[in-house]
Amino acid sequence: MQKQINIKNRRARFDYELLDTYVAGIVLAGTEIKSIRQGKASIAEGFCEFNEDGELFVINMQVDEYSHGSHFNHQPKAARKLLLNKQELGKLHKAVKTSGNTIIPLNLFINDRGLAKLRIALARGKKQYDKRDTIRARESKRQLDRVKKAFNS
Repeated sequence: MQKQINIKNRRARFDYELLDTYVAGIVLAGTEIKSIRQGKASIAEGFCEFNEDGELFVINMQVDEYSHGSHFNHQPKAARKLLLNKQELGKLHKAVKTSGNTIIPLNLFINDRGLAKLRIALARGKKQYDKRDTIRARESKRQLDRVKKAFNS
């Protein structure tokens, strides 16, 4: 049985307000997909941007070099092209261009056909007071769960 790969960007939901999510394919080299299947990738500092041709690329996604690769191994922090429908690309490009939105990666996974996919989100950055509200809501939920657990025991 193959190990399930699901690499997450844990800070994304804390730092950004997510508006819309998409699942995109990634153009990878042979050693990159092998390294991802071993779980040696990170999308924590990653973000997405369009080039002048209207193609979407993920920047700062760390994919460690493959351990059994030769001198043809890939670059760990190279820009990687994302594959989306033309309509989705147009929608994202318009949303990023007009307002102060950004595109961030949420998680990297291998689908049932063995292809690497990246879940991305159109997001708006949170202000400091929004982050404090998120922390406050999380803490109150934890306390409520503790009280329920103590009451049920």
